[in-house]
Amino acid sequence: MKFKLLVLILLLNSSGLYAQQKTISGTVIDSASRIPINGVTVILNPINQTTVTGETGHFSYRNVEPKVLSLTITAVGYQKKVIELTRDSFIPLISLSPKQTLLTDVVITANNLNPNKAISETDIKLRGVSNSQEVLRIVPGLFIGQHQGGGKAEQIFLRGFDNDHGTDINMSVDGMPINMVSQAHGQGYADSHFIIPETIESTDYQKGMYNAEKGDLAVTGYVNFNTANAINTNQIKIEGGQFDTYRVFGMVNLLGNKAKANNQSWYAASEYRYSDGYFDNPQHFKRFNFFTKYHGRLNINNWLTVSASALSSSWKASGQIPESAVSDGLIGFYGALDPNEGGITSRINVNAQLLTQLSNHDILKNQLYYSRYKFDLHTNFTFYLADTVNGDEIRQREARNLYGYNGSYKHEGFIGNAKLTTEVGINARLDITKGSELSHTVNNSTVINPIKSGDITELGAGVYLNEIFQFNSKFTMSAGLRFDQFYYRYNNKLATDSTLHGIGIYTAANNIVSPKLNFYYQLNDKTQFYLLTGKGFHSNDTRVVIAEGGLQTLPAAYGADLGTVFKPVKNLLFNAALWYSYLQKEYVYAGDGGSVDFSGRTRRIGLDLSARYQPLKSLYFDVDLNYAHGRSLDDPAGANYIPLAPVWSSAGGITYILKKGFNGSLRYRYLGDRPANADYSLTAQGYFINDMVLNYTRPKYEVGLTINNLFNARWKETQFETITRLKNQAPVDGIAFTAGTKFAALLHLTYFFK
Repeated sequence: MKFKLLVLILLLNSSGLYAQQKTISGTVIDSASRIPINGVTVILNPINQTTVTGETGHFSYRNVEPKVLSLTITAVGYQKKVIELTRDSFIPLISLSPKQTLLTDVVITANNLNPNKAISETDIKLRGVSNSQEVLRIVPGLFIGQHQGGGKAEQIFLRGFDNDHGTDINMSVDGMPINMVSQAHGQGYADSHFIIPETIESTDYQKGMYNAEKGDLAVTGYVNFNTANAINTNQIKIEGGQFDTYRVFGMVNLLGNKAKANNQSWYAASEYRYSDGYFDNPQHFKRFNFFTKYHGRLNINNWLTVSASALSSSWKASGQIPESAVSDGLIGFYGALDPNEGGITSRINVNAQLLTQLSNHDILKNQLYYSRYKFDLHTNFTFYLADTVNGDEIRQREARNLYGYNGSYKHEGFIGNAKLTTEVGINARLDITKGSELSHTVNNSTVINPIKSGDITELGAGVYLNEIFQFNSKFTMSAGLRFDQFYYRYNNKLATDSTLHGIGIYTAANNIVSPKLNFYYQLNDKTQFYLLTGKGFHSNDTRVVIAEGGLQTLPAAYGADLGTVFKPVKNLLFNAALWYSYLQKEYVYAGDGGSVDFSGRTRRIGLDLSARYQPLKSLYFDVDLNYAHGRSLDDPAGANYIPLAPVWSSAGGITYILKKGFNGSLRYRYLGDRPANADYSLTAQGYFINDMVLNYTRPKYEVGLTINNLFNARWKETQFETITRLKNQAPVDGIAFTAGTKFAALLHLTYFFK
């Protein structure tokens, strides 16, 4: 009897306790645009428990203790808000007012699952993006090189990888892929020049292979550019500078204030750019871009986003020239040997996304996208090495239709007081190319010898599951699993193709499973530690998968990051990571030669260090320092260097921020010497370059000056070991390079209006 009475008393006490506890939920929106804000930190006071809002701006707490008296709502770029709690547990709408971005607004929490989030948020708002090259350089440790006149996708270096034009980095804009698989020039080719810099609102990126949502190509990491859902002001910009460089840009709202009040936004942006460039051979570079985006709330549960864009570009290029030709005085440092190099490319995109918030606040996302892409590139790397009469010019060409779908479902629940977030998703893309071609040509269009010719159909589909366990305010764990399946079809139209057995249709398939396991621990309100582990991969070109019959054509990559996000004082932020990666051996399609090459196993270790400091509201310092040690595992010591892999690199700058008056930045980027070949007998020379931006800004206009290569250093932007032969000369094995920009000044005038 006494035992039953004791149980009854305990039950009554516990029911009384839970009666006092409650669930707190709400939605956070931008006061200006009325659009929900993702990633807002919501803190329970005084127990300092945190959560973050999702894509609909929603947050919730379960079993909140009675001693919780208020909520602190804080986000980078917004005024902090404190809400006193009453008996009501539902807060229908919390409106945050935009303000100047400050490092003091960055909050260290265990449920921040992307260690780069704080830096990415502050950088893009404080540093901005002044040109299309800065679009990529916003990622700490990422370096780019252009060696085809500005119209070709940049060569990308990150974490000790020469990513070529995108082989080991997953790139997208608003969830739509930038990378092209089985592309005429190279696997994963990522031409981001269709993105207008002024339309970018934020950038999500993460280094490594640790995100289950990201599949193919996400080895060194991923980058997703988010265009603005709404713009606050219209603008027209005119730019002009050295080397006959001109640009006209405009961006306007297409709906009025009444539509904004109804959560509707629609704007359009366009640019035209022309430049002859700094080379002795004028580039006659032309680029036209158009972009438009609608974002609106269909009803209480559904948000629709639809965007469309178009790119058209053409150029001539000075290409790569041998060091020996410059040292012998045959051409100048900025000279050219084949004036026919260049290209034409175009891309049309349509992207539609529907975000649905169910009655229980679960999130359902559906996205459909389509791209029409054309590519025609003319290059000559070896001059007269193979054909001593006509030269070695090649043409790479394709026309592509790209269809894709991304879908996901996210549910938040609780196991006791532990929060469990489950996300399941699917990604699918279908690439269909016609006339994928590699030919030996003369004068761009006359074919001397066809090397590859065919049609490619490639289907890639992936499914993933990710579970996030937030055990308490200190410890969070994320476990993910991904499965990817690929189907390849190649219609070979060339009987002389050396890698296949005649004309006809060839098919193949392969698949891979990629687990992820990540841990996050908040030591205190200043420090987060994290351990990220995972397996990733990059797919290979259809033509190598077909030729090799399913051998090591879907190589796995394994990696780990041990790092910290540390904020010792309110206006100083550090991010440091010790990382490791291992890549399996593989067969690789060499797009410039149409051959299949073997690549052995590689291992890399490195250190990434980033620091951000804002001593005054108007002054922002940033610095990134990166080290990578990479070696091939299947070659003897001394002959196992990874060609062109960066070793030491650093970038940083000082930004002066003033919305009314003078503002600007002084930046540097440093890339150290690195091996150009496997035995390091040739060196790819490093460089140290400075850029400057100076603006005078008023509410109605802005006048600005941008200077690239401020001190007019002579440097080599890209370098390769290449065996070349000039006409009537002997072959030379050495460095071929593309010269980096001279001192280049560009003036701009911008007019703002409502």
